Amino acid sequence: MDTPIKRFLHFPITKIVVGIVVCFSLFIVVQNFVSKPFFYNIIEDKNIADTLIHLVSFLVLLSSYYFLFRWYEKREIKELSIKYLPKEMFGGFTIGFSAISLSIFILYLLGYYHIINISTEDYSLELFMTLVVAALIEDLFTRGLVLRELENWLGTNIAILIIMLIETYHIFNPNTTLFSFFVSLCWGFTMSMFFVYTKRVWFPFFFHLGWNFAQPFYGSNLTGLDDMGKIIHSKFEGPVLFTGGGIGIEDSIITVFILFSIGLFLYYRSHKEGKIIIKKK
Repeated sequence: MDTPIKRFLHFPITKIVVGIVVCFSLFIVVQNFVSKPFFYNIIEDKNIADTLIHLVSFLVLLSSYYFLFRWYEKREIKELSIKYLPKEMFGGFTIGFSAISLSIFILYLLGYYHIINISTEDYSLELFMTLVVAALIEDLFTRGLVLRELENWLGTNIAILIIMLIETYHIFNPNTTLFSFFVSLCWGFTMSMFFVYTKRVWFPFFFHLGWNFAQPFYGSNLTGLDDMGKIIHSKFEGPVLFTGGGIGIEDSIITVFILFSIGLFLYYRSHKEGKIIIKKK
């Protein structure tokens, strides 16, 4: 193989495009032409069928990424290493859920959050698996692939800035405001720092999952969506700057302060432990 071809195939942007196209295409094909026809034909309950479809999609995404880059780059796929999985799973989910819980608690003390009742009737395993797949798509590609390649190529700081800008696609969610743009930047920064600190996708993924699960758990909209189920039926009253308005609690200035503080702490720890990659001149 000619050197120019090798350079092209192993150029960071090329690897990013190949990874996204191959893995996501396989995800779409398996989901629409294998999983859905199969499970919808053998299972009458759509919620159970959709849960299993999401589970298969989850496994397809992980395995396609793993085997593609194992073959493509001839390396150990350290970003999917399960060596510290139990700790990162529990820690990530707990921190994500606790961050939202703290914000809700502060709103409660301020008189902006009121509990109406508690019921699991509006929540299902299928909705939870939807969150699982959505979080994995974002974290596997944005953190595991794009951030990893950009960090090794351009250095940590530039890579984080690029990811922060990429994350502003969230402003196209329902009910977003100008403040949502700032929220997306903070989200991109902190989520990047989870990966930079661990060099694995598990901590940001489980933080993301805990973060997203906690919002409908407390009765909040999730990134502008109000159909993600509820466990605690509640009412938010108060300034939009504090309650997050129609987009949900993640757009509260309290939540954003908590989120950004986590990111700053991780940046400090990463810098102190020599995990910040400096661009080579």
